[in-house]
Amino acid sequence: MSEESGPGDGVSTAEGTGEADPAEMDLAALRREIHEIDHELVELIARRTYVADTIAEVKSDRGLPTTDEEQETRVMERAGANAERFEVDANLVKAVFRLLIELNKVEQREQR
Repeated sequence: MSEESGPGDGVSTAEGTGEADPAEMDLAALRREIHEIDHELVELIARRTYVADTIAEVKSDRGLPTTDEEQETRVMERAGANAERFEVDANLVKAVFRLLIELNKVEQREQR
């Protein structure tokens, strides 16, 4: 739930989930929620990119190849499992992760 919302602002939470109850929200409140989620997604992508860059440095220092197919397979399997757990389209989630992985590999190659 958005930090901008509070008692009396038309935003309530679905019982037991901590998530906003759409029947109780207006369009502006829903858009604020999306705005907050988008911010969190970008923050998570930035964190992931930072860690991936650190991994690239370690690989470079140790003379390891940029690509690790086994690790990529594990990441994609985890992404698919998490998508199923949260009832999100696994193909969509895997496509996002494939894009993140490919962008990280491009950066790693450029750093070498």
